[in-house]
Amino acid sequence: MKCPYCGFNDTRVIDSRLGKEGNNIRRRRECVQCERRFTTYERVEEVLPLVIKKDGRREPFDRAKIIAGIQRACEKRPVSIDTIEKFVDLLELELQESGEKEFPSARIGEMVMNALHRIDEVAYVRFASVYRQFKDINEFMSELKDLLAHGGRIPD
Repeated sequence: MKCPYCGFNDTRVIDSRLGKEGNNIRRRRECVQCERRFTTYERVEEVLPLVIKKDGRREPFDRAKIIAGIQRACEKRPVSIDTIEKFVDLLELELQESGEKEFPSARIGEMVMNALHRIDEVAYVRFASVYRQFKDINEFMSELKDLLAHGGRIPD
């Protein structure tokens, strides 16, 4: 494995153990050249469905893209990365267990919004404002009013 600090291509594993949920392996490594230590995670590569974008393009499900979008929505909010990763783990599992080979991005976006609503309402509104592409402040205010009128629940 390549060292993230000096770029040398030889590292050695110092310690390996199961991750918290038992679905990955955490490895402590040390660079043979600069002797700095770092952690890597190894996980089974699952076959996930393709995502059908709004314009009809199909692309592979990208866990990092989902996490990045949620992290942006949760910026400066009391939401831990563990909470975000656990949600994305559950999302991946749900997509895999569905047996479907393709998923519309809109459906995945709704799943993310529903989870964010349960996790943090401010993050939900931030994500919704980008995801739903509000045309103007009136659409944004309408979403907020619906949220408040339903006692913080997403209307059906």
